[in-house]
Amino acid sequence: CLIISVYALTSLLTETATNNAVAVIMTPIVIGLGTSLGTDPRPLLIAVMFAASASFATPISYQTNTMVYNAGNYRFVDFMKMGIPLNLIFWGMAVFLIPKFFPF
Repeated sequence: CLIISVYALTSLLTETATNNAVAVIMTPIVIGLGTSLGTDPRPLLIAVMFAASASFATPISYQTNTMVYNAGNYRFVDFMKMGIPLNLIFWGMAVFLIPKFFPF
């Protein structure tokens, strides 16, 4: 449940700001959260890394998305049509696999 929430928040923030900024903001938050709950913060940090890197749903979320936005005559909604399902797939896989490789 904690990884689900951390991944979701990071993913939502990444779609509105750059992935680097979101990773810098979320890293101390999840370290503090994991430490205060008495768990290993590494699984939460991995969730932040993956969620910040998986920014597919908006053209403003990553530099490459922005570059192809105008060059390919894409619309904002085109990114959402393909990006939201991709984000959900990555979210599901991360929530399932992160605890397997990095247990709390």
